[in-house]
Amino acid sequence: MVLVPDRRSLRRLRHDLALVLSGLALTLLAALVLLPLAVLSSALAVLWIGVLLLPLSLTLASGFARWDRDRLRRWGLEVNVPRYRPRGHGVTGMLRLVTDARRWLDLAFEALIALPVRLVTAAVTLLWAAVAVGGLTYWLWGRFLPPQDAPRLPGQWALVLVIGLVMALSLPAMVHALARLDAIVSAPLLGGAVPGGRRDRVRPGGDPVAAGMGLAENAWVRMTVAFLAFVLVVVAWPVTASLYAVPPAVAMVTSIAIAAAALLAVRWPWAGLALSVLAAAGSILATSPAAAGPPWPWPVTALLAHCLTLTVLAVLHRWYWAVSAWSGGALLTGIALLVVEPRTLSEETLRDVTTNGVVLVAISGGTVLLGLTVRQWLIASDQVEQAQTVSAEEVRRRYELEERSRIARELHDVVAHSMSVITVQAGTATFRLPGLDARAAAEFEEIAASSRQALGEMRSLLAVLRTDDSLDEMPMPELADIEELVAASRASGAAITVEIAPVEVPPTVGLTAYRVVQEALANALRHARGAAIDVRLTAEDGTLLVEVSNAAPATAQEPLPGSGLGLAGTRERVAALGGTVDSGPTAEGGFLVSARIPHTDPLPQ
Repeated sequence: MVLVPDRRSLRRLRHDLALVLSGLALTLLAALVLLPLAVLSSALAVLWIGVLLLPLSLTLASGFARWDRDRLRRWGLEVNVPRYRPRGHGVTGMLRLVTDARRWLDLAFEALIALPVRLVTAAVTLLWAAVAVGGLTYWLWGRFLPPQDAPRLPGQWALVLVIGLVMALSLPAMVHALARLDAIVSAPLLGGAVPGGRRDRVRPGGDPVAAGMGLAENAWVRMTVAFLAFVLVVVAWPVTASLYAVPPAVAMVTSIAIAAAALLAVRWPWAGLALSVLAAAGSILATSPAAAGPPWPWPVTALLAHCLTLTVLAVLHRWYWAVSAWSGGALLTGIALLVVEPRTLSEETLRDVTTNGVVLVAISGGTVLLGLTVRQWLIASDQVEQAQTVSAEEVRRRYELEERSRIARELHDVVAHSMSVITVQAGTATFRLPGLDARAAAEFEEIAASSRQALGEMRSLLAVLRTDDSLDEMPMPELADIEELVAASRASGAAITVEIAPVEVPPTVGLTAYRVVQEALANALRHARGAAIDVRLTAEDGTLLVEVSNAAPATAQEPLPGSGLGLAGTRERVAALGGTVDSGPTAEGGFLVSARIPHTDPLPQ
């Protein structure tokens, strides 16, 4: 691994520093503005002045959130534009502001959540940079330090220099990690996606909520559960050790285990269920009422941790996981009430123990019911969103088919009708004009055959436009039809030679070769009338080589008008199969179109 920063890492360091330091400045400003306004509006809500200040606080919070989104976009993270409720005028508009959940989330994030995270990221960044700069310049400022009684280590300045160098080289990676931490916390609450996050795929028999909405893999869900579990550990450890006279080591183990069960339940419900039951049993044994007084068999902290695990199981997983965990807690409560010796407890303590068990069963049961209700609401919301997506896709397809039908009608009216008239006139010329000689009659017959072929291809195109079907079922030209195309082109009087090597190619390659020859012949007949034309198709090394060349015209002539898009379309056709097209004038004054089309593996790798 190369530790020396290159230009790319330095550029990334500049962007990361801009994100971290600007985030601290913005958060401090938001906290100084929003917190006093929110407190003042709450305090003056009784006097109705708070009704005016609260919409102002929400509006300012949305403004700070917009600046935060701009910071993340400049850093390179895509953040969706949130959907706020439309604002009205007067009192109604103010009430709509107050009832907008998106603005309340902006206020909570900018005033409370972002401040500790960005204080930590900015402090670590500045401290890391200060240590790096101090270590690299210690040889300069260290000599001005007052002498100490203790002798210095030999080569101390070199050791400090090495530490400063390591800190300086690792600064880009550290700042990038802190910037990612800022983005991971900020992006979900601001409407964006967590870097590296992904949505779960629905598996057969999988969870529609966790799969459809990505909750089990959502970084914000995991962070929230981890934060709550950490708070429970911090509170439960000293409370268990002090109130129940439990050794600190045992209190630490039981507190961490019963809180970690909720974190495990996010991804692995069976692990969270098993650890929750085992940790609860350990907590009941560790806090057994040697000295009556605190709640037992379920301390308050253990009850809260158990309810957190039940909430995770009920919302993120199927119902039987949460019901099983609730049943396990109720079973432990019953066993504790049966095992305890009533003679060792007073009547009041025994009543408290029974009450504690009833409270556990009731509160945990209510938590399970609430979690299952939230789960059903999430499922219904996800189904509604999917139905809206499908509906929007169907509307789009209907509009597309209507537009294609309109184009098909216009093509039919403008082109197909005219081609039909040409076909009829050319086919009936010998009957309408009895004085025609054999050469003129053959010319009209060639015109009728060409127009009939064009009509057939036009009908195929119109069918595709009208029915949204593919070309697989439509009769399309292939390699064997090139000779017929050349024969029809000779009817114009041009001298055309053709040479086609016997080769088997896929239908797509044959159709592409046919279109190349068709376009090249049309250009030659249009721009070099009377010149000799040569058509060659050869196969070499798995490639079909199509060459159409014409000699220089005998006399200067004005070219017939064209769209100028024929060769561009030919290049697109051939490039789609992994081939190339070259075109340009020859040394003799003619023009050459050369196409190389792979036919052994027509699709590019």
